[in-house]
Amino acid sequence: MERRKLLWGTGALALLAALPRRLYAAAIGYPRLLDGPMIGATTPDSFTVWSRASGAFGVAVEYATRSDFSDAKTTTPIAATPDNDLCTAIKVTGLRPDTIYHYRLKTDGIDDRHLPLPFRTRTAPDRPRPIRIAFGSCARVQLYPEQPVFDAIAAMEPDLFLWLGDNIYADSDSETAYSALYSRQRNVPALVPLLRSVPQLAIWDDHDFGHNDSDRHNAVKAMTHRLFSRWWANPAAGLPDTPGIFFRHSFGPIDIFMLDGRYHRDPPSEPDRPAKTMLGAGQKAWLKRELKASKAAFKILASGTGWSLAEKGGDSWASYLHERNEILDFIRDERIGGCLGISGDVHQGEVNCVPWSDKGGYDFYDLVSSGLAQYLAPKFVEQHPEVRLRQPWVRSANFGLLEFSFDPEPRVELSIRDVIGAPASSDPVVLRAADLVNGRQSWRAAIDPDELVRRERVERGGSYYGGE
Repeated sequence: MERRKLLWGTGALALLAALPRRLYAAAIGYPRLLDGPMIGATTPDSFTVWSRASGAFGVAVEYATRSDFSDAKTTTPIAATPDNDLCTAIKVTGLRPDTIYHYRLKTDGIDDRHLPLPFRTRTAPDRPRPIRIAFGSCARVQLYPEQPVFDAIAAMEPDLFLWLGDNIYADSDSETAYSALYSRQRNVPALVPLLRSVPQLAIWDDHDFGHNDSDRHNAVKAMTHRLFSRWWANPAAGLPDTPGIFFRHSFGPIDIFMLDGRYHRDPPSEPDRPAKTMLGAGQKAWLKRELKASKAAFKILASGTGWSLAEKGGDSWASYLHERNEILDFIRDERIGGCLGISGDVHQGEVNCVPWSDKGGYDFYDLVSSGLAQYLAPKFVEQHPEVRLRQPWVRSANFGLLEFSFDPEPRVELSIRDVIGAPASSDPVVLRAADLVNGRQSWRAAIDPDELVRRERVERGGSYYGGE
């Protein structure tokens, strides 16, 4: 019930329409927000509010645990400046864990008259409880301005939403194009309630990094990096000596490793060899160090492109197998349990697996969601991932859902959901933390029987969807 209350702000527009005409008319030209608010990274004692103001003035967050704001406090104003296109990300600190907070923004010291009602969000938990994480990729507002999938995502009441790239389709060298498309995407009506209540974290892929299939040679990557940091409210971006957008974020007993697969990427057309890299040396060393340090029950490795062999010949990890396998070997050799992957890019929903139990480790799962608002491409007919667990979903827009529970033991359900939130297959893939440890094979118990028949037919030399 409390989850559902977080999304109550959709009624604000109806109430605004009922305001006296003279009050609304007086608001025109008033200091206000042009974009946002959007909730960014949260911790047990903080949440972050991103917004873009209408002028160069101070922006502050007023927040309270009581709906009448009788216990309200206000943050120190942060200046919205032209050199950052009037965007601010304000961190509200000193809060209680796993607690609902009401908030509203003050622009130039005064309540925003265009947003007369407050919003609600929730700080992160500090102990195990059921956690729901939704994610997706590929939102092309130029072709799909309505994007009803976000109504379904909001109805699932997630604790966190992850954007896995192609969050806009800029495909440009122009700063104006990126900024305009970010603004258009932020104002999609179906998306707005989710942004205002649920924490949003993001990585990029080629279309919001540069042009299609772009890599480290992208001539405007410094510019797109600056704009990405401006328009998202992630907790970190890269390292002092390693630029990029990668970061690690903890949410309860889950660690999320958001990876940058573009800034340091060698061209995918180059021959695959041990030195070929998608992550770059600095990011890869960071990933290994952070994975080894993590004590989380589950560790999500989020990539813009797929982890399996499904996209062989494309620009996914299938073209960087030496580096992918190096990472999986590291997880095995350091006995790092609980790792699984999520990815996007391919314009279809998939549940694939890399059977690293065959190599002394454990099976690495890849839940793939694409697109949130993009045309679908049934590529799976020609594709052969190492293990396909469910038939891919190509009938509608889709999103991925990870549902974690920790009582009586840590487990997670992986599913692809369609445009109205219905499961794309009749049963989710269910994993226990105990399945994600060295020496444990789990994919055979998780695979759909029809997919197992198809896989075994291929192993005998037949075709995946044909006869022997």
